Order: sequence, then structure tokens, then C-alpha cells
Amino acid sequence: MAGCVSSALDVDTKGIQPIPAKLVAEMKRKGMTPSSPILVRIFKEESELEIWKRNANGKYALLKTYPMCRWSGQLGPKKKAGDRQAPEGFYHVSADRLNPNSQYYLSFNLGYPNKLEAALGYSGEALMVHGACSSSGCYAMTDEGVAEIYAVAREALKGGQTSFQVQAFPFRMTAQKMARNRNNPNYGFWTDLKKGYDSFEVTRRQPKVAYCDKRYVFDTEFAGGDPLDPLAACPPAISGTDPLVATRTERDLSTAETMASTMTGTTVHAYADGGMHPTFRKLLAASGDKALSKKTSLTKVPISRPEAALADPYSASE
Repeated sequence: MAGCVSSALDVDTKGIQPIPAKLVAEMKRKGMTPSSPILVRIFKEESELEIWKRNANGKYALLKTYPMCRWSGQLGPKKKAGDRQAPEGFYHVSADRLNPNSQYYLSFNLGYPNKLEAALGYSGEALMVHGACSSSGCYAMTDEGVAEIYAVAREALKGGQTSFQVQAFPFRMTAQKMARNRNNPNYGFWTDLKKGYDSFEVTRRQPKVAYCDKRYVFDTEFAGGDPLDPLAACPPAISGTDPLVATRTERDLSTAETMASTMTGTTVHAYADGGMHPTFRKLLAASGDKALSKKTSLTKVPISRPEAALADPYSASE
């Protein structure tokens, strides 16, 4: 399969479920409203999805972190259809990418390949965040989890947000984790992603994304506007990255280099086929896939490759 495809089923009420009252109350407590803009961050290694919302101060604050039931492939970007890789990069999801008729309960399409990935010749389609606990290049959140995520996204888009940004990372991009993965072939790509990660970490504002010189460029104003060709050299910049962001990135990468030189193991974890959040993995290990299916209301779609999920090498205690 090229990705986690959707099917045209009869429309029902699952796509119009309200945001749970408890979560609305949490928004109010944090100075947010259901219509406030959102931003989503995804972390493969930790198997977590975060929803951030803009508050009354105009900056984004964390609303909720959701455990991910399943993702497939390895750490690293998706490059071709059928490789089972879940995408890594920056994506923008508009209302037309929300699917209330998904084969996997509810879903939204990340929009892979983005402009940079398409220019690099990467292939694949229908890469989603969806329900169930089955992945073929997607991020599966369980039906319960995606219902809440979908409702929050829907209301933000109805409130006037044209699209929301999704940032998909291999792991939380700390100096220690960069050091541990220093010898991975994707390290250069990850240092590029880290600049966008750091932009948000420092400013709590959505980074502006552009593409040139076969890479992402963040928070930069170019003479003549954004570059049109992701493969061409970057044009002259009028203004660049916030100095505080640049300092953080330089410091962390320097620290990572120093740490990597003293680490005994700097090779990235090898996955049998993707991962699963420890809460789900423990239940799967203790009771099997049937018990996990019952626990997470996964009655229609079987868990993908449960043996590989149990082999997930990541430990939350690291």
C-alpha cells in the first residue's frame, strides 16, 4: 500500500462529535478557546502527538499530549511509496484534508509529499493521522484519540485558521538525542529539522517554512519573496533566524558533537517495523492483541504487526 488510504463510507456523526467538556474547560483555564489556532507536533521515538493552541498572549501553549498506538517503518524520512515509512517534516493541513469517512474511523491527510519532498522525487500518498492501531506509513492514534484530535482540529479550522501546521520529528530533538543518533545517515536532515524545532521551542510561535537548496529554511525573509524552486540555491536573505533560536541550535549541536565523542553507542535504535507508546505496548505484552483491541475500542481494524510493536526498542526510562 502507498499509505493509509481512506474509503468512502456513509457519513455518520463521528465527524461532528463535540470537543469533550473536560478539554474545553482545560482550554479556558489556559486562556484558549475552541476556535483558537492549533499546531501539532509528532514524535516517532516517543510515540506521542501534541496539540498546541494559541492563547490570549498570542503564543502557543501545550493543550494535551496523546499516546500513539502505532507508527511504522524506521526513524527517518519517507522517500518512496511502499517503504512503510511515516513522514518526517513540516506539513500544513487545511479543512479539505479532514476525512470524516475514513476507513480508520477519522483521519486527516498530512499532505505528503510537501513541496520540498516532491521536488526531491519522493513518492507516496494518503499519509494520515488516523484512528485504529494499524499503520502502513501513518500515525495511528486509536479511535478514541483521533476523535478528540479531529474535533479540536475541526473547530480551529472553522474558527478561521486556514490550515494548521504539523511538525513530524524522529524524536524530541535535544542535544542528548542528537548525540545518540550522530552516526545515523539521516543526521544531516535531522539537523535541518532541528532548526524548525528550536524555532518553536524558543519563540512558541509557528515557524515560517520555506524551501531552497534542497532543504527547509525557517523564519527567513528573502529578496523577491519566498523561493519558488526547492532545488535552487537560496536567494539573498533580507532577514534571518532569531538570534536566540540560532544560538540554541548551535549550542545543542556543539554539545551533541562533544557528547557523541564520549558515548559508547551512538547508533540509532533499529526498529523491526515502527513503534507503539509504552502504555499500549505494556498492555499488548501482558494481554495480547485481542485485549488491546478491546481496551482501545479497535473492533474493525486489526493491530498491524503486533510482534514488531513489541520489539520497539525505545524505553521511556531512557
